[in-house]
Amino acid sequence: MTDIEANLRRIREQIETAARKAERDPDAVRLLAVSKTFGAERVEEVARLGQTLFGENRIQEAQSKIPAVNRPGLEWHLIGHLQSNKVRQAVGLFHVIESVDTEKLARRLDQVCSEADRTLQVLIQTNIGDEEQKSGVSADALLPLVRVVASLEHLDLRGLMAIPPFFEDPECTRPYFRRLFELRSRVEDRLGLRLPELSMGMSQDFPVAVEEGATIVRVGTALFGRRD
Repeated sequence: MTDIEANLRRIREQIETAARKAERDPDAVRLLAVSKTFGAERVEEVARLGQTLFGENRIQEAQSKIPAVNRPGLEWHLIGHLQSNKVRQAVGLFHVIESVDTEKLARRLDQVCSEADRTLQVLIQTNIGDEEQKSGVSADALLPLVRVVASLEHLDLRGLMAIPPFFEDPECTRPYFRRLFELRSRVEDRLGLRLPELSMGMSQDFPVAVEEGATIVRVGTALFGRRD
C-alpha cells in the first residue's frame, strides 16, 4: 500500500467515524482532494483509488494541470479567491466555484455562463471569523448576497463555504462550523431556499466539521503530504 493509499483510507475512515458519532449518514459527506502544488500525475494516482472530487486554489495552476489529467469523470472545484478578470478562464475549467463572495463576481459569472450557454454550481464563501485578511462575505451581508445569487439564471446556488481561523486544537474551530450551519439554516428559513452543501473543514479539523454538518471537506496535506 502506498502512502497516498493509506492516507486516503485513513481519511475516509475518519469521515465515517465522525459522521456516525453525529448520527449522520457517512455517504452524505464528500471528500474534496485539494491538489494545489501537486502535479497531474499525483491527481491521477489518487483518482485511480476512486477519488473523483478535486480542488484547486489558483487559476494559473489549474490551467496547466486540469487538461493534463488523463482521467475522465473527475469534478473540479475552485476553492480560492476568484478575480473578476479570471472568470472566463474559471468557467471553462471548473464544475463548481466555491468562493463567490460579492455581487459583482456573481453577476460576472452569470454573464459568462450565459454566453457559454451553461449553468454553473456555486457556493458563497462566508467569512465566519471576521478576519480582515480572508475573503468571504460577512455574516451580516450574507442574506442580501444569497438573494442576488439565487436570482441569477445561470448560477445554481448550492450552499455555503467557509475557512475558519486556524487553531492547533481542532475543537476550537467547532463554534465556527456550528455558526456556518446555523447561518445556512437561518437563510433557508428566511428565503425559503434549500442550500444542501456546507463546505468546511480541512486537514487539521475535518472530523469536527463533519460532526457539525459539513457535506464537503477540503483535505490536502493529510492526503498528499506536506507541500514544498
